Amino acid sequence: MADVPKREIENVEFVFEVMGSAGEGIDAVDLGDALRALNLNPTLALIEKMGGTKKRNEKKIKMDEFLPIYSQVKKEKEQGCYEDFIECLKLYDKEENGTMMLAELQHALLALGESLDDEQVETLFADCMDPEDDEGFIPYSQFIQRLMSDPVVFD
Repeated sequence: MADVPKREIENVEFVFEVMGSAGEGIDAVDLGDALRALNLNPTLALIEKMGGTKKRNEKKIKMDEFLPIYSQVKKEKEQGCYEDFIECLKLYDKEENGTMMLAELQHALLALGESLDDEQVETLFADCMDPEDDEGFIPYSQFIQRLMSDPVVFD
């Protein structure tokens, strides 16, 4: 693919090898995880549009199919970036000091947009969250930095 630099193709091939199964390709249910492992942030709707499935063993994606998907998702505007996420969480920062209530973040993740389930939120908090202070506040910028630098893969 002319629009994907050689170094990125090597990264894509590595992620594909790690997540794939011996020449069969990756399961389409893992498409989002593979893209996130490559530092992309596709929405669930975009993953579905690109061929992702909700059930395991419905479909396999081979490398020659995955590279164009990667290239297309990389160009998409539907991805959130660090600044976008920070701007959203600033709405909950009543003291304007870089903190928000842990309970509000939990509510947002469970109930708004492409919501997560309780187990996914617990995994996120365990992997990316600083402990809350005595008043229940957490620094949200560190949470977003950790989340985006090392995407969490849900089983």
